[in-house]
Amino acid sequence: MSNRLKDEKSPYLLQHKDNPVNWYPWCGEAFKKAEAEDKPIFLSIGYSTCHWCHVMAHESFEDEAVAELLNQGYVCVKVDREERPDIDAVYMSVCQAVTGQGGWPLTIIMTPEQKPFFAGTYFPKEQYYGRPGLVDILREVGRLWKSRREDLLKDGEEITALINRKRGRIGQFDRFNESREKEMLQKAYGIFAGQFDALWGGFGGAPKFPSPHNLLFLMRYAKEAHEPNALHMAEVTLNAMADGGIHDHIGGGFSRYSTDERWLVPHFEKMLYDNALLTLAYLEAYQLTGKERYGEVARHTLDYVLRELTDGQGGFYCGQDADSDGEEGKYYVFTPDEVRSVLGEDAGKEFCVQYDITEEGNFEGKSIPNRIGQGLADENLEPCRNRLYAYRLKRTSLHKDDKILLSWNAWMILAFARAGVVLKEKRFLEAARKAQAFIEAHMTGKDGRLWLRFRDGEAAHQGQLDDYAVYALALLELYRAEFQAGDLAGAIRRARQMIRYFEDDKAGGYFINASDSAQLIARPKEMYDGAVPSGNSAAAMVLWKLAVLTGDPYWQEAAKRQLRYCVQEIQEYPAGYSFALLAIAEAVYSHRELVCTVKGEISDSLKQRLWNLPAYGMSILVKTEGNAGELAECAPFTVEYPVPQEGEMFYLCEDGACQAPVGEIGEIRCE
Repeated sequence: MSNRLKDEKSPYLLQHKDNPVNWYPWCGEAFKKAEAEDKPIFLSIGYSTCHWCHVMAHESFEDEAVAELLNQGYVCVKVDREERPDIDAVYMSVCQAVTGQGGWPLTIIMTPEQKPFFAGTYFPKEQYYGRPGLVDILREVGRLWKSRREDLLKDGEEITALINRKRGRIGQFDRFNESREKEMLQKAYGIFAGQFDALWGGFGGAPKFPSPHNLLFLMRYAKEAHEPNALHMAEVTLNAMADGGIHDHIGGGFSRYSTDERWLVPHFEKMLYDNALLTLAYLEAYQLTGKERYGEVARHTLDYVLRELTDGQGGFYCGQDADSDGEEGKYYVFTPDEVRSVLGEDAGKEFCVQYDITEEGNFEGKSIPNRIGQGLADENLEPCRNRLYAYRLKRTSLHKDDKILLSWNAWMILAFARAGVVLKEKRFLEAARKAQAFIEAHMTGKDGRLWLRFRDGEAAHQGQLDDYAVYALALLELYRAEFQAGDLAGAIRRARQMIRYFEDDKAGGYFINASDSAQLIARPKEMYDGAVPSGNSAAAMVLWKLAVLTGDPYWQEAAKRQLRYCVQEIQEYPAGYSFALLAIAEAVYSHRELVCTVKGEISDSLKQRLWNLPAYGMSILVKTEGNAGELAECAPFTVEYPVPQEGEMFYLCEDGACQAPVGEIGEIRCE
């Protein structure tokens, strides 16, 4: 018999709809039931491609005896962390405060008033090698709920108070100080240099996470601070990841992280946001170095997304699971016999040599294709890879999380738009534009607000900070690609909503959830740039970009407020906030503003010439007779720039000083 998750749209919640546990989604009905029946809440948070979530589900939530304990003593609530990042953020902060660590599945036991008194992550059904068993925990908490209720309630109050401690107003950083902020960037670089693995790339030991925003920072720092070692660290890491098993050499894209220092054995799940951010990192390396390999890796990654993670209407799915038929990695590994059976004896033998596919294997008796120690693969092997890809699709299947999350889609729109510009491929721009149109059509409410998730014809959950901040960034990237004033206006609209509904006007920064959303026991605010840059870091970037694009004091003041907040939050360990550092770099390094005025329409030739200008440190506006009015609403100063009688005119300013206007883009001094 199905439980109350049967009507949900989340793939993660639907995975649990047939559990014998009487699950509720996060809803008022569950909390009212807990209060009426005088039971604590058992809260379980995870996501559909989480390996240990699956393990705990199979061990415990599908077990009749465990379900009986849960149903008798608790009201049980399931939450998809990807659909409700605000709930996840609140209770993950509880877990980290109580246990010193976090992760998923996240296990919380709390009062009907949502105040937690127990927190942890994965628990086996029975005690195992010192890890307490879920059965023992449930029985002990049930006993304490009856015999020592006051102690549990006190713990809940104290934990709730702990995570609600507020910072005061920003004081010592009331001004943005260029010298101090450059020292902060240098400090971050020094931290990365100290942690760098010179042999295998990455930072620290295993497990290794790609953290592409760290690489983006290092590449920007290398350019602006003239520090070649920063670029070297980024390149060694990008090359090692491209060679390793974390990179799917057969089908494209990257797995979540590597379990070893060589990037050979990944945790095989693939996530949309990783592939979006890694695409940006490889594109940046391609622009800086001109090395074709980086462009090819980016192209291969985006082709994977188009093939396997793209909805027919243009949105992008969340990701793919690590497991096939209950085995992690089964989908990705090969034996020499398999390869020869698909490619033939001679081609198969050569392919096995090229991709380290051996009889003994490199992963549980089979082989993960990789190029470690060999570098670039022979282009002539591409037909072989394609044949193995087609074989692999038929051999076994991967679970796909096909919900569409707005902020993750925004990162991918940004990646596709930039790839269209850098690689000069219109199909990537078309994919970006189609996804943007999907968001406007299906994830925007009648009130103009954004929805967080779309699946199976339904948009749900009020948009949160990341949705507004990253989508505004994506719209600015689309503007940089096609110079449609509507994209700039759209970014301004979303940024205004971000300020209205999310800004903390007392202590600075932005909350995760909106001011008019249903409030939790705490209103979370995140700064750390983890697997994905934080909403606060993205907000800093979008506000600064709007400040320089529009010249509007409103955006300049908003950017200054957010940059001051970021500086205060990240000063002790700036390497943990690399996307915020990118925003700070935008503010402290030399910047140029270019206005191009055009008679008639914006030609493809002009777009191509503008695409060749530096991506960082330069904002570009294009004014035509047709868009003059809309552009003036976005950037009022453009009213004073006349459209020429014919051709084009270019107006360049740098650090407050303007050059004489010129009629040819080649006459502009850009370096």
